[in-house]
Amino acid sequence: MKRVIAIADRAASISLRLLVTLNVLFFLSFLAMLLFAAGRAHAEIPTCTGADMVTALQKSSPATYSKIEAEAAATLNGKGLLWKLEKPGEQPSYLFGTMHMTDPRVTTLPPDAQKAFDAAGTLIIETTDVLDKQKMMTAMLKEPDLMMFTDSTTLSSLLTPDEAAAMNAALDARGIPPATVAKMKPWMLSAMMALPACELARQSGGAPVLDVKLAEGAKAAGKPVEGLETAESQLRAMASLPLAFHMKGLVDTLKLGDKVNDINETMILLYQRGETGMFWPLFRAAMPEEQNDATGYAAFEETMITSRNKVMIDHAEPILARGNAFMAVGALHLPGPEGLVEDFRKAGYTVTAVN
Repeated sequence: MKRVIAIADRAASISLRLLVTLNVLFFLSFLAMLLFAAGRAHAEIPTCTGADMVTALQKSSPATYSKIEAEAAATLNGKGLLWKLEKPGEQPSYLFGTMHMTDPRVTTLPPDAQKAFDAAGTLIIETTDVLDKQKMMTAMLKEPDLMMFTDSTTLSSLLTPDEAAAMNAALDARGIPPATVAKMKPWMLSAMMALPACELARQSGGAPVLDVKLAEGAKAAGKPVEGLETAESQLRAMASLPLAFHMKGLVDTLKLGDKVNDINETMILLYQRGETGMFWPLFRAAMPEEQNDATGYAAFEETMITSRNKVMIDHAEPILARGNAFMAVGALHLPGPEGLVEDFRKAGYTVTAVN
């Protein structure tokens, strides 16, 4: 029994890394769902399920939970979603951490964030490419190898027979014909498989994730919407990481099965509490040492978070200089010594948590 639990914990912790990837990559999740939704008949949205893994851990292993809690508390800027940005000579602006999901608990802004958003003159999001789907797809078709294998390679050809069978079974369970994703790059499919069925159905049915909902609200109010990155830059960053890394991530996500519901529920609850510093300690503590691909994930963190944070700061500063902006980016970009909160301080801003 203990061995079964250990295997489940390994799958959960590895897949939590993949779910972190999904929540870091706003455009990746959006594009994956756009491709999946194309030509798919709308079905009834299943009921969301999932248990809070943190609460379960508190009961089953108080010592482990205490260790995670202490590490989270020591994470620089690891608590809070809304931050006030102030600089001499500029009107104050706000930085807000999003979660790229459609769950009503996520898309309903906290009161202080809603107030700051309503009063802002400009909205800044990760990329505005998602606001014009036709233009976006036209641009992406110029570099199809960022999304699909353009040679004879297929996903199944990179898997063992057992892994390929598991992938097909997982796809069938989600109503995704395996043939429709056979040429898809692993990071695209991982973005879909890391979502619970209810979230998958909502997104494929057209429900907006929080970032898109904010952009739509800003446009309706006549506010300009500015972007910090391009769709291509996010995908190129993913493509720069080793294919073997991505394939292992896909396989481990498939092994997770229904436990993805628990992981998503846990992340939403942590997000609601503004516990951005809890995510990384949670999955690190859950992962046995022999399963910890420290080198691979260090490269991922540097490529997909740290380096992009620097680009975001550089692109945001001229917009923030105009004052009264509301900058909304993935919450996992905020904490840590290389996070956006600290990067803004290094750039000369006074950054203060709001509640």
